[in-house]
This record gives sequence, C-alpha cells and structure tokens, in this order.
Amino acid sequence: MSSTTETFPEIPRVQVDGSMDPQPPRRRWGRGQKFVLALLGLTVLAVFGGYGFLAYTESKIDRIEASELTSLNTLTAGSGDIVNVLVVGVDDRSTLPSDWEDTFGDFAGRRTDVMIVAHLVPGEAIQMLSIPRDLKASIPGHGTNRVNAAYVLGGPDLLVQTIQSETGIPINHYVEIDFAGVGAIVDSLGGVTLDFAYPGRDNKSGFAIDAGQHTLNGEQAVAYARSRHYQILKNGEWTSTSGGDISRTGRQQELLIAMFSQVTSPSSAFNLPSFLPTFADQITADEGLSLAMMASLGKDALTLKTKSIDAFTLPVKNSKGSDGRAYVVPVDATRGVIDAFLNGEPFPRP
Repeated sequence: MSSTTETFPEIPRVQVDGSMDPQPPRRRWGRGQKFVLALLGLTVLAVFGGYGFLAYTESKIDRIEASELTSLNTLTAGSGDIVNVLVVGVDDRSTLPSDWEDTFGDFAGRRTDVMIVAHLVPGEAIQMLSIPRDLKASIPGHGTNRVNAAYVLGGPDLLVQTIQSETGIPINHYVEIDFAGVGAIVDSLGGVTLDFAYPGRDNKSGFAIDAGQHTLNGEQAVAYARSRHYQILKNGEWTSTSGGDISRTGRQQELLIAMFSQVTSPSSAFNLPSFLPTFADQITADEGLSLAMMASLGKDALTLKTKSIDAFTLPVKNSKGSDGRAYVVPVDATRGVIDAFLNGEPFPRP
C-alpha cells in the first residue's frame, strides 16, 4: 500500500551572473523524508528558541563600546522602522590561517574592502546596497578622499559618519569581519555552492575553477569574492570580465546570497549549532546589536527565500579628482536607488 506523499519546492542555485536557475521539477517525499524534515525544523527551532544558546553565542561577539561609535542612529524600540546594518569587510592579512595559500599579499594594517548596507523589509525582502570603496567623499575633518579612507583615518565611527553624510542613509548598527572570518563561516556551513558557466581564474587572488557546479571551501570563497582580475575561459581564450571593483561587489553579493541559501536549506540545519557561534566569534559589532534583535532578525530572515534578496551596487561612474586620485562619483540614477532603499522598495533597474 503506497504512503501519502507531499511536494516541497527546491531552493534555486545562484548563477555567477547573479541570476537564479529555473525551478527544477518538484520532488516527492514519503513519510521517512517528512520525518527528517520535521527533525531539521525542530533543530532550527531549538537553536533560535534556546535563550541559553543565544546568550552563549552573543558572548562570543567582539563589541565596540557605544562611546567609540557615536555616529549610529539610535532607533526607538518598537518603532517599526527599517533597521540598517553597515556590514564592513576588512582586508587584515594578519589573521589568515597558516595553511592558506600565500596569494593575499603582504600589507600591514586594516582597510575596508567591502561596504554593504543591509536591511530586512519585514515579510518581504532582504535588501543589500554595496557602497564602492572608491566613492568620492567629503570625510569630516579630513577633506576629500575615497570613502574607504574614513576607516583608516578614524575607524568605524568616522566611516559610519561619512557614509551617512554622503548617502543620506541612516546607519543603525555596525558589523565588521575580515578575510579569515568569512572563510571560517563558509567552512562552518560545510562550504558554499555556486554554479560557474565557464572556467574561471584570478592569478593574483589564487582562485581557479572549472565550469559547472562547485562547493567552495572558505579559502576558495574568499579568493573568489576578493578577485579584482577575474577571467573566464570562453571560446578557447581567457577573457577579462573587467569592471574592477564594481564587478567584485557583484561577486561579493553573489557569495552572500549563496551563503544565505545554504543557511536556509534543510540540508544545512544540523550545521546551525556550529555556524552561529562561529559567525559570532568572527564578527565585531556595536553594543546596540542586542540578543533580542539578532534573534528577531534571524527568525524573520529565515522565513524568506533566496529570490527575496534584492542586491544592488550604488550606481557610479569613473572620475579623476583634482588631487590626482581616481574616484567613482554618483550618476543620475544614484538618487533613485538610494530613495528606493530608504523606502524599502525594489531597486529600480534599467
């Protein structure tokens, strides 16, 4: 006698160009499979519902004291406003694992390599807006420079202040992570899966991949996301994808979307007890990013699908400054993109 079956949708794979694969045929699950899914669901519930576990996880976050990060806009609890989080990736080489290949350069200090403002539109979407690191900005007390110089000149506080003044986007919380941290988080998920239409490489970052679907480990994921000289093998020739830092922000967004897909996949539920403490241990955040807020945002985000992530890079064009520096500057479309982000509306696309 046959058992009752039920259908579940597949999570789409992320393509290298940022698009999603068409939905594959729906799979049918029997009672045994449904039991496994129920067990996975209980695992997720236990992780996010266990106060002791969340408290332990929060204790691993390296905190920036409120007195050192005064530029954040403080929200009134329960106001219903969208919470904007500035996620900053820094290129600190000093924390890289000793077993990683020596392809990350030998530069001292910490510089901002990634700047993404993200928020959750409750029940609708996660929006991510990448800020190009070469954006021309007026840095308070330091004159004109690239926006990422604010971090070197005055740390997170000056960076937040500069981004707020240049974009008009209020920043409510701050999260920082370095190369090694991203790699550790990817590894805690058991890797991250991407589809590559063509063989790819970047001789400087050390990344090399064949065409097809691949699960990248932490080191590979970081090398791919930080690639500035990415090439594909097409029609028998290695061709640059060009775009410089702007193309790189697309790869960074692609990696983040794929990581989200991995976290929300039923197959990754058993990795959550490892993933959450690893994530907490690898980030630096402001004191106001509380236990309650992280739990609430995490549970709300897990109700969304990968297709609900709206990622965009601030529209800019190249410009040469009177100081001899190469910058990128806003274009006509920039204001519309910022306004859409502020209002929690889909980004306008050509």
